[in-house]
Amino acid sequence: MSATLMDGKAVAARMTAEIASDAAAFQHATGVVPHLVAVLVGDDPASAVYVRNKQKACEKAGLKSTLHRLPTETPEADLLRTVEQLNANSEVHGILVQLPLPKHICEQVILDAVVAHKDVDCFHPHNVGLLVQGRPRFLPCTPAGCQRLLAEYKIETAGAHAVVLGRSEIVGKPMAMLLVQRGAVADATVTICHSRTRELASIVRQADIVIAAIGKPRFVTADMVKPGAVVIDVGINREGDKLVGDVDFEPVSQIASAITPVPGGVGPMTIATLLRNTLTAAQLFAG
Repeated sequence: MSATLMDGKAVAARMTAEIASDAAAFQHATGVVPHLVAVLVGDDPASAVYVRNKQKACEKAGLKSTLHRLPTETPEADLLRTVEQLNANSEVHGILVQLPLPKHICEQVILDAVVAHKDVDCFHPHNVGLLVQGRPRFLPCTPAGCQRLLAEYKIETAGAHAVVLGRSEIVGKPMAMLLVQRGAVADATVTICHSRTRELASIVRQADIVIAAIGKPRFVTADMVKPGAVVIDVGINREGDKLVGDVDFEPVSQIASAITPVPGGVGPMTIATLLRNTLTAAQLFAG
């Protein structure tokens, strides 16, 4: 069989239209334009593309977007001062520090410095704690985008065995937290696999839902997927001039019941969720 293609680009476009409508109503009621500020340190080409895509999405949704570009050699103390200035600026509602940062800067120090109510990436320990307790202020962008895709394609998660490949703070851990909560598009039984997992392939074969976020191109092969499983590919890897995911797409798509493409799957959903979080931050500020 051939899997249903889970079109993140189309779903994200609908989400952006919803956000644009809500943002217009919010601005009409309060006079406040939700404002996202991105901080980009260095000249990493992929990071520049990601930031540019986020800026374009903000424009479509009627949100204000500002970019602070800093040179690669920027000291950590200077970056912290920039973050502190944005924290104190009442006209800024969301702060996004684009990762990765140069090696001389400690990412955790910088991410912790963003005040929790402007942390639209949901990295701050306070926001992570609220997420774990099932009462999030903001939703982690990529995991929430995956969850929205599951909802849009009416994938049953209650009682399903979901295997998350990867234990990062950005995707793996928060993805597991969202799926294991009580409620809609949740109530799953979740297994987190990682580089030290024994018999990893046999565990993945048990999954009704596979979330691949392990950072290795074409890592998930057809023999690792149970027939009829749903496969969400979070990975994005460059092979020459081509982008590929963590899933060997063509053969796996002949076994899975539904699968996301790379590109055009999870990526646009991540950006759409970031926009929603920015609007939420502005609403919380106004409230």
